[in-house]
Amino acid sequence: MSDTSKLLDRREAPEKVRSWQAAGKKVVFTNGCFDILHAGHVQYLAAARKLGERLIIGLNSDSSVQRLKGPDRPLCSESDRAMVLSALESVDAVTIFDEDTPQSLIEEVLPDILVKGSDWDISQIAGAEAVLRNGGNVLTVPLLEGRSTTGIVEKIIHLHSKAANDGGTH
Repeated sequence: MSDTSKLLDRREAPEKVRSWQAAGKKVVFTNGCFDILHAGHVQYLAAARKLGERLIIGLNSDSSVQRLKGPDRPLCSESDRAMVLSALESVDAVTIFDEDTPQSLIEEVLPDILVKGSDWDISQIAGAEAVLRNGGNVLTVPLLEGRSTTGIVEKIIHLHSKAANDGGTH
């Protein structure tokens, strides 16, 4: 069951992060589309959470995902994606952003640690300069190989195509 108290309005996110920091909690921030939640996401978020005491996720809005991934995405709505993420034990808060990058959201929340997957070079991570300027850290964590939403979508398309070519006898 998801915890709707973890779903923060964009205006509430900086306030929540500051309250955690004032209580001495180290806040970790990450972001993404999280369109079809898979084992790679779950492992990544658990690893990110272990770097601090609170984990907040900046979730790309539906329109942001469409601009980044194309007109057929997202497969799941932003409210569904936020609900699924909020159900994870490793996640303390989720807030949705509409821009193509979380740069301005990160500048607003100023987490102690900004995290992305190891497929990102730190120099390319949106918000990294702001976090570093504020005395925070920017880190990458290893990803579970062979796991991606795009890979899942491609497998579904392949299976659907195969079933259609086999006359639907699957």
